[in-house]
Amino acid sequence: MTHPLTGSQLSRRRLLGLGGGLAAAATLAACGGNTGRPDPAAAPSGSSAGGPTLQQWYHQYGEAGTQEAVKRYAASYPDATVDVTWKPGDYDQTVVATLVTDKAPDVFEYANGPTIDMIRSGQVADLTDVFGDALGDFNPALVKRVSHQGRIWAVPQVMDVQLLVYRTSMFTEAGVAPPTTIEELVEAAGTLTKGKVKGLFLGNDGGASLMGGPMLRSAGFDYLDDSGAFGFDDPAAAKALGVLRTLFTSGHLLLGAPNDWFAPDAFTQGLTAMQFTGLWNLPDIAKAVGDDFGVLPWPSMSGGSPNVTIGAYSSCVSAKSQDVDAAKQYVKWLWVDGADKQVDFATSYGLHVPARQSIAKQAEKLRTGPAAEAVTLAQRHGFAQSHLLWTPKSTTAFTDMMSRIVKNGADPAKEIAGLEKIVEAELARVKK
Repeated sequence: MTHPLTGSQLSRRRLLGLGGGLAAAATLAACGGNTGRPDPAAAPSGSSAGGPTLQQWYHQYGEAGTQEAVKRYAASYPDATVDVTWKPGDYDQTVVATLVTDKAPDVFEYANGPTIDMIRSGQVADLTDVFGDALGDFNPALVKRVSHQGRIWAVPQVMDVQLLVYRTSMFTEAGVAPPTTIEELVEAAGTLTKGKVKGLFLGNDGGASLMGGPMLRSAGFDYLDDSGAFGFDDPAAAKALGVLRTLFTSGHLLLGAPNDWFAPDAFTQGLTAMQFTGLWNLPDIAKAVGDDFGVLPWPSMSGGSPNVTIGAYSSCVSAKSQDVDAAKQYVKWLWVDGADKQVDFATSYGLHVPARQSIAKQAEKLRTGPAAEAVTLAQRHGFAQSHLLWTPKSTTAFTDMMSRIVKNGADPAKEIAGLEKIVEAELARVKK
């Protein structure tokens, strides 16, 4: 995929790794990919069906063929005319601004589902009844992310998976086993660092914007706990976040790579033995190194668990639609019932996972090798990369905190205490 603003290789999934979802306005439209293609112009495209006319928005995917695919899906819908608009630029902010006007689209996708503010202000329709008997077939972590007060507010489209990839030959030559704990990971990074090859790559900022969530989950915490309260006011959480500072100063972490974590370049060019990245890069990795790689969950610490970060753009219906029922039926047709379309969108343009688990099993490209292992890991150890009540303000404060901890050596415990005040104020606001 290609970053729509810079042209650098960037996944639409980069959004799914930036400290819980909505990191900074400049990254909200950073939804492209690892295949690269010219930036398409925004242009509506409609089906020729009868019935009502629906407006559907997508952000600008960078993978070749995605724009044509979604237009093709819309054109084949028999019960309405669906006009697809491909939105380049700062998509998320455009959606936020448009939903408060009379120009809101009937159907639109949004990263990880609508925000809590969209739900509380009545901007999106309740889609609970769209799922029917298929509800239990959707990845439960994704369903939880789009649920609030017993209702479901979006339908996950395809799932993106972030995990650790490693070069099996480098591990064998060094006599190192794939790490199952954070302690083993840190030790392996040191052992595997030789000459120009570093042991681990977590992004060019040392994982400051990416790895806070996985580190918390490794120690048994998350951004919020099950009750929706601040989730990591604990010395063990401070210790976990401090590991990233240890790695940053160890000399065993690759920094200044030719591309960032969302692209496979550092790994495929042999600059690192391990990289945290996305499932979408596996085809390019296999093309470059053959079967000389494996996949792992992010390892655990005492009291925690291995974890795999998952997220999904999700389909929403505007409450201002002139025909909410027609819009809901279209979403159901496409993202609940449309097995062939879900497999196509997930695996024909990069590599992703259908949100419905039974449909994921139908995808030929996900049945063998590291891709199949990644799907299994996501089902066993998957954590939604953000929480519905974890607002953009909380995300920004968390990302800033992680930068201070990782890059500047700030005291994690003191930083967490300061962050908690910001998050608790946001939680109080959205729970009113």
